[in-house]
Amino acid sequence: MKMTPRFLLFITLALAASNACAQDAHAGHAMPTNAADAHAGHAMPSHAHDHAGRPAAATQIPHEPVPALSADDMAAAFPVLKPHSMEHASTFNSLVLFDHLEAWNNAHGSGQSWEARGWFGDDIDRLWLRSEGQRGDGHLAGWSLDALYGHSVSPWWDVVAGLRHDGGDGPGLTRAVIGVQGLAPYKFEFAATARLGGARKAELALEAEYDVLLSNRLILQPTLEAVIAADDDPRRGTGSGLGHAEAGLRLRYEITRRFAPYVGFVHERRFARTAALHRDAGEGARDSRWVAGIRFWF
Repeated sequence: MKMTPRFLLFITLALAASNACAQDAHAGHAMPTNAADAHAGHAMPSHAHDHAGRPAAATQIPHEPVPALSADDMAAAFPVLKPHSMEHASTFNSLVLFDHLEAWNNAHGSGQSWEARGWFGDDIDRLWLRSEGQRGDGHLAGWSLDALYGHSVSPWWDVVAGLRHDGGDGPGLTRAVIGVQGLAPYKFEFAATARLGGARKAELALEAEYDVLLSNRLILQPTLEAVIAADDDPRRGTGSGLGHAEAGLRLRYEITRRFAPYVGFVHERRFARTAALHRDAGEGARDSRWVAGIRFWF
């Protein structure tokens, strides 16, 4: 076959067109520049099987090891307990309180008085001693002493029973005593005592007091006492019914918890038949006085 120049030109153009079409088939497809990019973001494990389950290594090893406990160390930490150390400590306690130890000097004369109480025993059973008295114009006007057994019936109340002896200007008198004492609601100290001794000797005594804390050491104490008699007893100057009442207001300063000086005002009044008996004896039915004294306990 004879190839003319025109035929050769046709073959050359056909080959050039086929190469151009092959390049257009891959147009717009960027080829990856690095084969490792296909695994970008995937960290390759490096001997992962060698470290699985291994604990973290100690950050620092002490230079000197902790010494082992010696026998002396063990004995000091865990002493041998003796049998008596497991027993309860003794619950026997005691308290003596002079609530009022005071003196006065007014238009009716000078005088002194005391009011004290104490107990000995444990939290349930106690021996109670109570005493009060008054001295005026150089002689002992009257005094009393109670010896009582007290039994706790609640955390705040005791039942008491025993004997009381009254002395002074008149004839001495001993009577049986039974009553209750304790802390009433709002922290009032209260006592109610029946004094029993036969005809013309039965009385009911009521006492109440309260501490008002003005500061940690300055305390105002109002008190109130009343005696109700069952019958007249002219020898002792008492009449039936409400015979005697006394109200007081004392301000004390606790230098220590055990010792406190105070000043106060006391008003005393007799009523009904008791007042008449005292007027017949030349005494007044009322008496008011300023007092100064000390309060202490041990």
